[in-house]
Amino acid sequence: MSDEQESLTEDNLDAHLMLRIRGGDSQAMEELIRRHQNSVYATVASMLRHGGDVEDISQQVFIRIWKGAATYEPSSKFTTWMYTIVRNLVFNELRRQKRKPVLSADAIEEEHGQILSIDTAPSPDSSLEHKELTQAVEDAIASLPEQASLAIQLRRYENLSYEEISQVLGISVSATKSLLFRARNTLKEQLSGFLGQ
Repeated sequence: MSDEQESLTEDNLDAHLMLRIRGGDSQAMEELIRRHQNSVYATVASMLRHGGDVEDISQQVFIRIWKGAATYEPSSKFTTWMYTIVRNLVFNELRRQKRKPVLSADAIEEEHGQILSIDTAPSPDSSLEHKELTQAVEDAIASLPEQASLAIQLRRYENLSYEEISQVLGISVSATKSLLFRARNTLKEQLSGFLGQ
């Protein structure tokens, strides 16, 4: 990292990199990918839990960033712009998945000639309970409507502000707060068995 980059804030560094990318600087693009690939991958993976090619969608995000560099406005926060691209690609993939038939385990075994096995090795109770709770939380978030699920992901895992989430979703801040409030209440209801309520 150069001395110039070290003096920039996180947001300013992203904007600086985008301006270099706009000029065709592939090293700036590599730096931007290094900075954001983990959070993009994690967000896409959490939204496409039940299928979809997470790696392809994540790569498409960065391809769109490269191709759309000329339209990026440094006055807006880069991560907001980036998560808007993530939102569009993930929602398109979710809609595509809804139109695609789901294969059962039997059909997969028949088609691929493989026996699907479930690991039945015993595990400690506390580890199992934690795993079950984690799975229940992920399932509950995934069962929310698309916008609510993404809002929860961006708030919980990416620590975006209400203002940033509202920009990503294209709705007002008050609508974002209301959406998150309803989503959290739905999650509490769905997870009440785990929360002892």
